[in-house]
Amino acid sequence: MSAGGWAYAGYLAWLAAGFLDFAQHRRTDLPHTSGLRESSMHALQLGLLGGGVLAWLAFAPGPGLLAVLAALVVAHAVAGYVDTRTAFGRRTITPLEQHLHSVLDMAPWIALGAIVLVQGGADRAAGWALRPEPAPAPLWLALLLPPLALCVLPWLHEFRAALRARGG
Repeated sequence: MSAGGWAYAGYLAWLAAGFLDFAQHRRTDLPHTSGLRESSMHALQLGLLGGGVLAWLAFAPGPGLLAVLAALVVAHAVAGYVDTRTAFGRRTITPLEQHLHSVLDMAPWIALGAIVLVQGGADRAAGWALRPEPAPAPLWLALLLPPLALCVLPWLHEFRAALRARGG
């Protein structure tokens, strides 16, 4: 398998961990325990990493893109900590969910490291600019459809259930 194939397999494994994490949330009744507060943190985390994927697809390799991606990864780590603090004491976080969180916490750092390695030869003078040639449409689809199915839709279900549990 090529390096790109391995990277995509890792991406899909990361998304699968997210899907399984949402299954754990259902199993531990998130809507009636940590509710909207925790589900809102999940929305923030999805938005941060989704923004990173969109930035990587749209902007040219260079220091500007790397700085934005690094900032998003750091923000995701902080949000992940707040997310866990929000759930702590309100619902049971099983050992399986803890291990899934390990994947969800480390995957953005690994992805950032891989991007830094791949873009090591990128034009250092380039700041923050759109890609001169847009990423091909199949790449956009391959990177955006799986997270919609595996993470965004389960989050919408979770958030809606939390709203109903709150009486809203």
